[in-house]
Amino acid sequence: MSAVKRKNSTLTNGTDAKKPKANGNIASFFNAPRPKIVDASAPAPAVKFDKQKWVDGLTPEQKELLKLEIETLDDSWLALLRDEVTSKEFLELKKFLDKETSAGKIWFPPKEDVYSWSRHTPFNNVKVVIVGQDPYHNVNQAHGMAFSVRPPTPAPPSLKNIYIALGKDYPSFVAPPNKGGLLIPWADRGVLMLNTCLTVRAHEANSHSNRGWERFTQKVIDLVAQKRTRGVVFIAWGTPAGKRVQKVDKQRHLILQSVHPSPLSAPRGFFDCGHFKTANEWLVSRYGDDGEIDWALTPGMSTKKPAEPVAESMVAAQAATNGADKSKKVEGDMDSDDEDALEEALRLAEEEAKS
Repeated sequence: MSAVKRKNSTLTNGTDAKKPKANGNIASFFNAPRPKIVDASAPAPAVKFDKQKWVDGLTPEQKELLKLEIETLDDSWLALLRDEVTSKEFLELKKFLDKETSAGKIWFPPKEDVYSWSRHTPFNNVKVVIVGQDPYHNVNQAHGMAFSVRPPTPAPPSLKNIYIALGKDYPSFVAPPNKGGLLIPWADRGVLMLNTCLTVRAHEANSHSNRGWERFTQKVIDLVAQKRTRGVVFIAWGTPAGKRVQKVDKQRHLILQSVHPSPLSAPRGFFDCGHFKTANEWLVSRYGDDGEIDWALTPGMSTKKPAEPVAESMVAAQAATNGADKSKKVEGDMDSDDEDALEEALRLAEEEAKS
């Protein structure tokens, strides 16, 4: 099982702060402390959650029924879902799953993978949500992420069609070797791949539907929509998935919908939906270049736009310029020594870049 993955700034009052003097030394100018500016669009800090205290407050029955959630649901999600998992409806769902197991029924994914989506994509890392439906119901397929399958299982038809659409957005995209369908790299980069139902009886599609999972996963979607205030891309393929994102605030988030990628519906517009590139363009507009998702699944490949070659010294000089501009607004104008030092640094950087 994968291990569980894991600043408030204040506006400095520059009126009393003594501005450092460059003393003709360019290094001292670049290294001078700058006031910290609050980023109003930054996500809220993680919810304070004393997990042990919460567990200690559960009844013996709740502890037994929620053993899987306590041990395998990432703490960032459990902190937000703790009231939901102790609800009557969710506890009834867990009793149903225990009965399935006691009756000798095999269900997927393996228990330790039911919440793998939460561990690979902690709450504060979510940039994209791809809404799936029912987990794959054959052996060695489902592992807790919508559309993804573990090797050596080849990519199912819907995932193959996803690759085709992705290739249209990014011609550099190459499908994984050996017909692979493992999408964990996406999850690690902030793509939450969430099925509407999180378990299914072996070889019986939709066999665990309407048992309580739908309420739980809707809560997950709602939490992302409500608390990831900086903005998230919701991708919903097919009518059932579209219904899951109907209440999402379209002013705050981006909603991308199309037909499902299954062979029956994909020819009716999925291949040209452009969702992967559109998602990245929107994310970059919100988060800057760090918001871009690398959709590549082949080692050594990337769909991200390569950075333009710029001399390191030029980058440093530009950063200093930007810092100086911000500093002016808070601390007042630079003195003449600072300006001379910065000008000399920029000149040297330009000469190095040309050489």
